[in-house]
Amino acid sequence: MYPPTIQKLINLFSKFPTVGPRTAARFVFYLLGKPKEEIEELINSIADLKKKVKTCPLCFNYFEEENKVCQICSNSARDKSLLCVIANETDLQAIEKTKKYQGLYFILGGTISSLKKTDIEKLRIKELEKRVKNDRALKEIIVAFNQTTEGEATVLYLKRSLSPFGKKITRLGRGLPVGGELEYADEETLSSALEGRK
Repeated sequence: MYPPTIQKLINLFSKFPTVGPRTAARFVFYLLGKPKEEIEELINSIADLKKKVKTCPLCFNYFEEENKVCQICSNSARDKSLLCVIANETDLQAIEKTKKYQGLYFILGGTISSLKKTDIEKLRIKELEKRVKNDRALKEIIVAFNQTTEGEATVLYLKRSLSPFGKKITRLGRGLPVGGELEYADEETLSSALEGRK
C-alpha cells in the first residue's frame, strides 16, 4: 500500500463525483510532481472557495460579488415573471449559454432518485414552495430537468407540489434526448427545448 499521507489524499479525492481510486491516485502522483508554489496556489484557491464564494438566498447559485444576491437575481433587466427550476449549477450555466432565456432561476439541489421521504427532504422543495407562494410577479415556472427516470420523477413531484399556487407550470420541449443531461446538450438543442416548453 501507499504511505499514509498519499493514501489519505487518494481517499479524499475518491469522494469526488465520478472519481475512483485509480484516478484519485493519478491526481496525487500528479501533484507530487509539481513545484511547491503550484501546490500552495492550489491550497490557497481551495481555502478562498470557502471564504469568498457565497450562496444566493433567492436562487441558491454561487457568487462572489459584494451584493446580497447573485448577478442574475440582482439584474433588473431579467424577466421576473419567469422562474426556471433546475437541478444544479451546471444546468444553469448550460441554459445561460443559449442566451434564449432571460428569466430567473431556482437551483433545487438535485433530483428525486426515489420517492423516499429522506431523498425529498435533501432538496430545496420547501424553499421553492415559499418563493412561488410569496412572489406576486411570478407567472410561469419552467421545470427543466434531465429526461431520465430521476428527472421525470422530480418533474411530476414538483408539478403536484406547486400546482396549488395557481402559477403556470411548463417543462422543456422534447428537443433533449431521453437519458441526456442538460450540461452536455449543445446550445441549439437547449434553445429549441426552451422554446418548445409546454
